[in-house]
Formats: sequence, structure tokens, C-alpha cells
Amino acid sequence: MTVLLLLLLFLCPAICKKHPIQCTTAVDLLPIPHAFYQPGDLVVGEIVSQVFHVYETPSFKDQPAQLFIGEPLSLIKNYQHVLAMVFALKEINGNPNILPNITLGFHILNSYYVARMTYKATLSLLSSHHKFLPNFKCDSQSKFIALVGGLNSETSANMATLVGIYKIPQLAYGSFSPAQVNQLQVSSMYQMVPNEATQYMGVIRLFHHFRWTWIVLFVAEDDNGDRFLQIMVPMLSENGICFDFTIRLTKQKYFQEMHLILRSITFNNSAADTIHFNENGELKSGFDVTNWVTFPNGSFIRLKVGRLDPWASPGEELTIHDDQIVWHRTFNQVLPLSVCNEHCFPGSSRQKKEGKKFCCYDCIPCSDGMISEEIDMDSCVICPQDHYSNYNKNQCVPKDVSFLSYEEPIGFILAMLAISFSLVTALILGTFVKNQDTPIVKANNRSLTYLLLISLAHCFLSALLFIGKPGKVTCLLRQTSFGIIFSVAISSVLAKTITVVLVFLATKPGSSLRPLVGKRQAYSFVLSCSLVQVGICVLWISTSSPFPDKDLLSLKETITLECNEGSAAMFFCVLGYLGFLAAVSFIVAFLARKLPDSFNEAKFITFSMLLFCSVWLSFIPSYLSTKGKSMVAVEIFSILISSAGLLGCIFTPKIYIIVLRPELNNRKMLVKNK
Repeated sequence: MTVLLLLLLFLCPAICKKHPIQCTTAVDLLPIPHAFYQPGDLVVGEIVSQVFHVYETPSFKDQPAQLFIGEPLSLIKNYQHVLAMVFALKEINGNPNILPNITLGFHILNSYYVARMTYKATLSLLSSHHKFLPNFKCDSQSKFIALVGGLNSETSANMATLVGIYKIPQLAYGSFSPAQVNQLQVSSMYQMVPNEATQYMGVIRLFHHFRWTWIVLFVAEDDNGDRFLQIMVPMLSENGICFDFTIRLTKQKYFQEMHLILRSITFNNSAADTIHFNENGELKSGFDVTNWVTFPNGSFIRLKVGRLDPWASPGEELTIHDDQIVWHRTFNQVLPLSVCNEHCFPGSSRQKKEGKKFCCYDCIPCSDGMISEEIDMDSCVICPQDHYSNYNKNQCVPKDVSFLSYEEPIGFILAMLAISFSLVTALILGTFVKNQDTPIVKANNRSLTYLLLISLAHCFLSALLFIGKPGKVTCLLRQTSFGIIFSVAISSVLAKTITVVLVFLATKPGSSLRPLVGKRQAYSFVLSCSLVQVGICVLWISTSSPFPDKDLLSLKETITLECNEGSAAMFFCVLGYLGFLAAVSFIVAFLARKLPDSFNEAKFITFSMLLFCSVWLSFIPSYLSTKGKSMVAVEIFSILISSAGLLGCIFTPKIYIIVLRPELNNRKMLVKNK
């Protein structure tokens, strides 16, 4: 039947040109009983299925008599579309500002959701009223100018096949596949198809508003349902929404619910809404969010609780008045939850569960130094280096700036110890100078003793360079001055020890070592040993000198102002050279400890070098294991203890004799045999 109608449509013009005929009432073999007509200068057609039959699809396994064929069903919602169109045309005809001096009529037919009836209804619109004769307008001055309807993709596509030939604008409805959209565009350059993506996105915005991420999809078990899934599933995934499962419904259980004349017309309807189309032929109109309020007796009302405006600013497309929403009584009038699991609150992030959809996840607390400030973050973010994460891991807090200062107790105590020890050293030096002509001072190499005491005093004072805010000058002087001054002190101790050995050996008859004993040789030895350390420090400063720096990583909540050593290798070279001098001094003193000489200091030097080496050997692991300003405190403590050890072990016995036992400070007592 469809093929015959199409052939008739194309052959009639040719036949009429060759054999002119008069329009007569044609016998309609397939009448459409459900129709509405109103004449006008311009006629707008509409095809909408107000009535359809529900039937089961034959399975070819049962007898035909067992098939269910129901009574015709009336679609109230579709009839509302008819009323809406009639009302719209009435409003247009009554408004002289829209189409002056033109009356719009309508011709509304039913397609019954069947393809052949859709073709028949479309051809009927191309005929005269009550005369099924396509391509002929008998006794009618009205002009068919536009076609509205379809309400589903198949019907709209079938309508487009015919009206596209006549370049008649068609406002089509439905969820269209890419192939159907292409068919609509090829069939007619005047197709106007509303963009249903705005409705889908509106639903997604609604899910986001109520924080629903775990849903079930109900779709028709037909091509429309497949196309809906093809469009909707990717959109859901891209917007963080999962569906647990999909329920496919047969046609008799699933009814789709999905209006203008000239694209260039813009006007306000009676609801004060602006009606117009965009450049793509899409209706630029928003959607109302409706709340269906049901009552115990089964009645219901619809309340407008929001609005979707697809052309609003990003993030403002959906407006919801939560206080106006009435939830179903089964929800106890509270917002229902629709999530796979509880939300991950700030301070934690989502971790995907293996084998589950991405909406099902575990909540993992953020690690130290990382935070999450929002709900359901995919990952925690790292705090800037000058910040740290608070206890709840939901905020980055600025770190405190710290350095070893004189104001804090440990800094003050170390500074007082350094000054006190330097004053004690100065007092001892004064005592030795005052008693410089006594036998005990002369017998212990007076010049080297003075040099050792002066260098020890500076060793104590060098500790003050490590206290206070690091600066460019203090960073340059800290380690270099410490290394050079300590080299002078250890070299002086080593020179005193070697002098004792040389003196003992030179006193033997016929010894050739007498020219090596003397002040000049001792000073030359100290100067040579110290110049080696000076050379190391100069190389250090010229290649990779220390500089002020910030330690952002060692301590969680603190930024430590420190002196970066520049080259750790050069720093340990300085310490290594000091260790070498101390080890040589210890070995020489240990070997000379039993020399038969009352002037021998070797025993005291042995103890002082043993203490010195012990302190600096324990310093290295302590220094490497501490962080922040504690590293500085460890180095200051090592400087003070090692210097105090040298001072105490070497000079305490001498001060005891000079101050407390002056009767022993004479040559007779010193040279007395044991």
C-alpha cells in the first residue's frame, strides 16, 4: 500500500499534465477516523498518535487465536499536544502583531504509530480536505505551510520522507540516531529538530543537585531504547553517575513523552516566555522541573519546583527550590539517597574497587603533606612545600620558620657555655702569662702553650657563628673558621707532643736531632699543618661555597633556615683532616706517654686526643640523623665538648699546681727522680 501511494504521488503530476482532469471526490479506501480540521489562509498540519492498539508480537510458536489484541487505547498526553497546538494557533490568530491579515488553520491526523498510516496521513495533508488526491487542491484557497508532530523518531523520519520533497518545514520530535538525523537533513532543508541533549543534561544536573550517583535505567525494548542508551550511558559516565542495571520494557508498558511555524519569528506567549529558534533550528526554550505530589487516595497534583535553562551560564542551568519539594511518604519527606556507598569526606580520596563500577569506591585517608578539600575527590593534592597538611588532612597550613636563635633556651644555653669557656680559657692564659717565668710554664713549651690557649678561646667563640639567623657572611665563616681554628689547636697539641719526643731523643749523647728542637721548628710545623686546612677551605669556597638556604622537607610543620654546605664532600674533607691530625697526635702521645721525663705532657695529651676523637666520631652519625636546628645544636655541642676536653685534660693539672700547690712549682721538685 505504501509503495502504491508513493507511486501515485509521483505519477499524478505527469498524468494531469498530459490528460487534464477535474478534481472530483476520490474514494478513500483507508480513511483516518481521528482527525481535526479548521480552515485558514495558511494551514499547519500535525500528525500525532492519539489512539493506538496494543498487541503482542507474534512468536510463530502459538496459535494466532491466542494472540492478545486489546481495545484501542487513548493517549491523554498526546491529546494535550493537540489542544496545545490548537490553543497556540488561536493565540496567534488573535494577536495582530504576529501575523497581521493572515488566518492560520490546522489539519490534525492520527498515525497510530504505524508506518503505512503515517505515510497515508502525510499524503492526506497534501490533498484537499475530505479528498484523498495527493498533489491536487480542489476548491480550496488555503496553503499547507508546515508540519508538526511525530512525537517519536520513527514517525518523524517517515513524515520527513514525503514533506521533504515539497520543502515544507517540519518540527520533528524524538531521539534520533545519526543516520536518522542525516535522513531528516537530506529530506528537507527546513527540518527543525529540538536538541534532546538539553533534556538529558537537565536530568544529569538534577542528579547532581540531589547527589544521586547510583541509578537504574528504564528503557523501551526497541530502537528508541537502544538509541537512548547509546546517548545517555556515555553522558552518565562523563558526569560521574553509574547505573546498577537496566530494565527493558515492552512497548505496551512504555510510552514516550517528548510544538513553531516560521523560524525567524520571535514572540512572547501568554506565560511571558520568549519563543524562538536558534540558527540550528532548535527550539530555544527551557524546561520546568515538576514535582508530582501524590495523596493517600491515589490523586495527585503537579507542582513546579524548578527550571532548566540550557542557555544559562555554566553551573546555573538548573534552578531548584528544595523547600517546595514534597517527597513521597515512603521517603519520610526527606531527600532520598541514591549512592553506591557513603561519600568520601574532606581528608580522604576515592579508590576504585576492583571489579566494581567507578561509583563504588573505598575512602582512603590522605597521606602526610596531602589534603582533599571537597567531597569525593579522586585523589589527594600535595600541599606546597612551605605548607603542611593539618590533622584532618583537609587544609594546608603555612609552616613556621625556625632557626637556632639566642632567644630560645637551647640557643641561649649554648651561647652562654661558649662565652664562659672562652673566658675560662682567657683566665688560664692570663695565669700562664703571669707565671711565665715559673718552671712549670717554661717546661711545657711556653710559646706553643700560649698559641694553643688562644686557638682554644677562638674555638669556643666560633660556636657563636652557628647561633642566630643564617646570613651570607655567617654561612661562609661557620665551617671554614671552625676548621682552620681547630687545625691550629690540634697542630699545636701535635707540635707539643713531637717536641717532647725530640727533646728526649736529643738529650742522648751524640744525637743528631738537636737542630730540630726549638721554637722556630715548632711554629713552622703548626703553620704547615694549618696551611693545608686553609687550602682545603679556599678550594671549598671557590668551587661550592656554603650559602643561606631553607630546609622545607626535613620537618613536617617547620621551615628551617640553615646554611647549605654547598659541597658535603668538602665539609667532610675538613672534618677528615682534623681527624687525621687528631689521630696522629693521639698515636704520638700514646707512644711517648712513658718517657722518663718529669716535663712529659704525653699522658694528658693522650687523654685529650682520645676524648676529641670520641666526640667527633660520635658527631657524624648524630649530625646525619638529626633534622632542622637540632643539627646545628649537635655541631655546637661537639665544638664545645671537644674544646673543653683539650682545655681540661691538658691544663687542669698545671693550673692545679700553679694556683693551689705553688710549692711544687720549682725546678727541684720537677726534676726529682721518681
